Amino acid sequence: MTGLSPSARRVQDLLDAAGLGHRVVEHEGSTRTSEEAAAAIGCTVAQIAKSLIFRTKETGRPVLVVASGVNRVDEKAVGRLVGGKIARADADFVREATGFAIGGVAPIGHSVPPLVLIDRDLMAFAEIWAAAGTPNAVFRLTPADLVSLTGGRVEDVRKAG
Repeated sequence: MTGLSPSARRVQDLLDAAGLGHRVVEHEGSTRTSEEAAAAIGCTVAQIAKSLIFRTKETGRPVLVVASGVNRVDEKAVGRLVGGKIARADADFVREATGFAIGGVAPIGHSVPPLVLIDRDLMAFAEIWAAAGTPNAVFRLTPADLVSLTGGRVEDVRKAG
């Protein structure tokens, strides 16, 4: 696969190393938002596995929440699950902790290994799609592959209502 941008190539190399056969696809248009990604791919917004970065307030450790594209994250629940209060991460923190820009954060290959929580709602799908390092790159995987690749815990992270 030639022609991938450097960040997408980094994700593809990690996927190749995992040996699961996943392929990064770069689209002409943006896949930055869950809605844009679903439209470009031709799947439901719920099948988009969006990577959201938070940080623990006490230690500053990155926390990756991989949530269904239709869900809002319950930050208090995430804090309880990781054992401390969390805060939203700004763009500089996201870039430093993950090596990716907001809108293209892949669930793998982070510069600083994060605590990882995976939205239980994603487990209902045969296949899901995640960002692959740039705001227009994605890859298809199964929920089980997401758990395996990230070492994440499947939890209830969706905000009620």
